[in-house]
Amino acid sequence: MAKKPENLTFEESLSELERIVAELEQGDVSLDDALKQFERGINLVRNSQGKLEQAQQKVSILTQENDQSSLHPYISEGE
Repeated sequence: MAKKPENLTFEESLSELERIVAELEQGDVSLDDALKQFERGINLVRNSQGKLEQAQQKVSILTQENDQSSLHPYISEGE
């Protein structure tokens, strides 16, 4: 049985997401299995986003503790 997304590391989640995408791109998956894989992928993405947000908060806190200058929010290229 696969681990719950919250029990995976960020890297493990990314690896599993890549595997899921590869399987779905091949098109050899039944509709039911594709839906299950898609649902698993969505859960992995949501969990990974949460881990990234936590990491950003830690970096912000650590930066504020070591440097009293103002922080600028990170804006990704997609925003």
